[in-house]
Amino acid sequence: MQTRATDQQNGKSFRLSFEFFPPKSSEMEAQLWESVADLTAWNPEFVSVTYGAGGSTKAPTMTTVRRLLTDTPLSTASHLTCVDAPREETLSVIKELREAGVRHIVALRGDPSAGIGTAYQPHAQGYANAAELVAALKEIGGFEISVSAYPEKHPESPDAAADIEMLRRKAESGADRALTQFFFDNDVFERYMDKVRAAGITLPVVPGIMPIQNLTMLKRFAGRCGSTVPAFLDQRFSGTEDDVVARAEVAADVAAEQIEDLIRRGHSEFHIYTMNRSALTNAVLDRLGRQRVAVKAGAAA
Repeated sequence: MQTRATDQQNGKSFRLSFEFFPPKSSEMEAQLWESVADLTAWNPEFVSVTYGAGGSTKAPTMTTVRRLLTDTPLSTASHLTCVDAPREETLSVIKELREAGVRHIVALRGDPSAGIGTAYQPHAQGYANAAELVAALKEIGGFEISVSAYPEKHPESPDAAADIEMLRRKAESGADRALTQFFFDNDVFERYMDKVRAAGITLPVVPGIMPIQNLTMLKRFAGRCGSTVPAFLDQRFSGTEDDVVARAEVAADVAAEQIEDLIRRGHSEFHIYTMNRSALTNAVLDRLGRQRVAVKAGAAA
């Protein structure tokens, strides 16, 4: 069953942002820019571009960010990590981003360069965590700063309390908003938000939404990220294994229903993990009654 909620039916409009990642091949590059062109019509508040652990995708990130700023009207944020880097190197990247025209940074510690699940060791001359990176960005000035939040806690956090304490530190260091890891159970998110607010954290927390491109691959990815894939998703996708069209319909329904429920609960901003594909995101927003806008070519003001 498709949802057909509109902004008016829910009593308020909702704001969007999209995440992209740097392409690793010519085919992926073509797919990215086709998706960017397509998704621009949804008028997102901003888009963000990911940045690899240890700066492993620094050059592709910078190339993608520069093209978004130059060739599109999209307000563009760059992810920035501080893992495995001395402060001088991180500050050099910040300077490069500023010179490219970036005014919004998603400040992250970053995963260990040896991979998720390996022990994290702060660089002896680097920023130890995202809170320290946020403080450095705030001292430099001139940047909007987003950070991460984890409704089911970061995989490396010893417990939820430690995770929320880190969010508090990022907020007190000067973050403007938090973008959450994806989740599928809105009750889990609401319980998390109750704990966040009880800890005195007033930072806006934007739900991260992951439309499901491939359930099997998502389960593997979610396991590394510490996100739970509820059993109801197996039930929803049951019988669609050999039907690409049916799978896409179910995926769009699931994401639209999740956003619709969050709107009913009072949330009005969503960060969508596009996986550099537009078709599924388009289907989700169509179901929610979101209106496309006419797009003007050229860079953002």
